[in-house]
Amino acid sequence: MRSSDLVRGVAAALVVALPAVAGAEAPRRVVSMNLCTDQIAMLLAAPGQLVSVSDLAADPNMSPMAEVAAAYPPNYGRAEEIYLMRPDLVIAGQYASGPAVAMLRRLAIRVEVLPPAEDFDAIRAQISQIGNWLGREAEAARLIEDFDAGLAALAKDATHGRAALYYANGFTSGRSTLAGAIVEAAGYDNIAGDYGIETTTALPLELLVMSEPDRLITGAKWPGQSRSEAILDHPALQQAAPGMAEVTDRDWVCGTPFVLDAIEALQ
Repeated sequence: MRSSDLVRGVAAALVVALPAVAGAEAPRRVVSMNLCTDQIAMLLAAPGQLVSVSDLAADPNMSPMAEVAAAYPPNYGRAEEIYLMRPDLVIAGQYASGPAVAMLRRLAIRVEVLPPAEDFDAIRAQISQIGNWLGREAEAARLIEDFDAGLAALAKDATHGRAALYYANGFTSGRSTLAGAIVEAAGYDNIAGDYGIETTTALPLELLVMSEPDRLITGAKWPGQSRSEAILDHPALQQAAPGMAEVTDRDWVCGTPFVLDAIEALQ
């Protein structure tokens, strides 16, 4: 069974088996306006508690929970539309529209903001934090247990070799990023470490080729003719490694339990 199937099964069981939120302290009308918080909120919220998620949550190219998200009214991150939904809690990402967040707070709406999760500890912390905000601490603890069990099942003692992450505009990611954590968990040594790269930054194509990675991992290409993606078609890049994996961006973009699918796909 794929890791995401297990997570979806847990979510479905919660929706069917658990009663509505009890007690006055738990929020009853929650709006998420960030793709990543959308997913955790959908996995944890009680029936009827979550009233809207961002429009990106229903995009199958970006969201592993697109089918689930289709059942929720979407929001587009605008303060006016969210205010009219009468939320008692709004969950936003760090890079959400600052004016929208500020306006909602001026209107006495509670807004909680989370930064991107860049490692597995941050994923656990954010599941726990959102669980606390929703009054769903027990459900959050179970989701963390399932996530840790999935990581343990995917753990590999031996390395698969050396891998290179390479994106549009010639960017790569080091170990202090979510992509780097995924690569390491899949059993690969990230060549970014050879050049002291810890975060996400440009890597000259020449250095990548000279590193002779065993596996080259790129992002999925988007429709259109973006010049930023032209480097991914360079002949030297095509010969840099015997294998290339075009990753599914939706499993990599957010720090959620669905990173288990990204790890499994690399293995």
